[in-house]
Amino acid sequence: MVEAVVGGTTVTTRQADPATRRAALNRAVIYSVLIIGAAAAILPFLYTVSVSLMNLTEATGGRALPATPQWSNYTEAWRDAQFSLYFMNSVKITLISVGGAVVFCALAAYAFAQMEFPGKGFLFTLMLSTLMLPEAITWVPNFITVSWLGRISPVPWLNNWPSLTIPFMASAFGIFLLRQFFQQIPRELWDSAQIDGSGHLRYLITVVLPLSSAAVMTLVLFGFVGAWNALAWPILVTTTPDWRPISYGLLSFLDEAGALLHLQMAGAIITMLPIVILYFFTQRHFIEGIATTGLKG
Repeated sequence: MVEAVVGGTTVTTRQADPATRRAALNRAVIYSVLIIGAAAAILPFLYTVSVSLMNLTEATGGRALPATPQWSNYTEAWRDAQFSLYFMNSVKITLISVGGAVVFCALAAYAFAQMEFPGKGFLFTLMLSTLMLPEAITWVPNFITVSWLGRISPVPWLNNWPSLTIPFMASAFGIFLLRQFFQQIPRELWDSAQIDGSGHLRYLITVVLPLSSAAVMTLVLFGFVGAWNALAWPILVTTTPDWRPISYGLLSFLDEAGALLHLQMAGAIITMLPIVILYFFTQRHFIEGIATTGLKG
């Protein structure tokens, strides 16, 4: 409290206490860090959009903005890189992979969360340990497996959708994510379902999954991004463009003279649009799913 005399009148002012000043300083630091992080995340995207609207001279000359936006870059990239074929391939691969992941991850997660069987804890720990393995380590055993299955199966696996989708229809992360959600569901609901004559499968479909929609949508989003952006594995198991994904199309903008940077950036924008649109419609479920995973169990 500070008193001052102004024109014969006593004016009383209240100084902020140290705790209030400290809280304001903490907020300022937090907001500054968030602004810097947001700028670091958005600037590369804005630069990609800018380069995608340049001509080749501007793109390789280090300009920040195009003199005249070249909207034809998008149609040229779509046509020259066979994006229509690769785009449809990615749509098919992603839908099959994500659909299979939801089914198999949900079944495994329900077993770990709601059922009792010998070795449950050991198997769950063993499954989680696979998260520590780099993805590249699994390529050789997976390739040997799909090659062998292709020889004994009436449907060819290499250069076909099985090798691009089936190895990714169950993931340790997806099982863990759903299992943590399923464990939060009250046990009394299962007791009531049993009284109504429900079995495990019906209980999973009609009760557990609807209550875990946030986790399911999070799994769908992660699965979509992983399948849509896959490149190394599709190149390994395919030798023709018939089933190669859209990410492979970006390699088409490399020639002997160097990279066609403006078309490559236009192709990158086309490639990321489905992910941006999906995230726009699922961001609420995604944030809820990440925020509440692991609260119990």
